[in-house]
Amino acid sequence: MKATWNGKVLAESNETVVVEGNHYFPADSVKKEYFEEAETTTVCGWKGTANYYTLNVDGEKNVDAAWYYADPMDAAKNIQDHVAFWKGVEITES
Repeated sequence: MKATWNGKVLAESNETVVVEGNHYFPADSVKKEYFEEAETTTVCGWKGTANYYTLNVDGEKNVDAAWYYADPMDAAKNIQDHVAFWKGVEITES
């Protein structure tokens, strides 16, 4: 699978984990140069607290467009060290 936005590949992996329709990419498949830590957090009742990234591609920002669970609850341990996307990020087969 491949995640793209603003003409750039943000992540690419054959080993994504699909949860609730979202592809979670392993952290080592993410191109970190496009990611900035955001202050936003949200809470899911079964996954835990999500932290967000703002994408920055060629000076254009997509605020809170990626998220991850640094310390997920037991039911979601399979997505620890994985990143998912939304807000216009295109997920396609590689």
